[in-house]
Amino acid sequence: MEIIKSIVHWLSYTYYLYVFGYASLFKIFQKQSMMQSMDSLGFNKTWTLSIGIGELFGVLLLLIGLYRPEIKNVGILLLFPFAVGALTAHMAHQEYQHFYNSLIMCILTVVLLLTDKHFKIVV
Repeated sequence: MEIIKSIVHWLSYTYYLYVFGYASLFKIFQKQSMMQSMDSLGFNKTWTLSIGIGELFGVLLLLIGLYRPEIKNVGILLLFPFAVGALTAHMAHQEYQHFYNSLIMCILTVVLLLTDKHFKIVV
């Protein structure tokens, strides 16, 4: 069971890193399709760059987290609001082709934290 948990964790981590990685870089390097999409959601260039920088910071924390697991969890918690924000923005504008990635990122946040042996919530 521990092996399956570990496989699920690292596959989720890889996909999480991939989606946030390309999304942040597309925003920072101002890929035309990303800029148009963000503009249609009501985000100007400044906001788009700010979101991209925030996402890139979270991605860098995820990469550092390969060596320091507690930093990985900080990166996941930092990126969670971006996932929720993307989900609500795409739902509000009925962009369902982008909605699924956002929904998956929200779910994977919980999966990553639940399957991480270095993360626990003490009540």
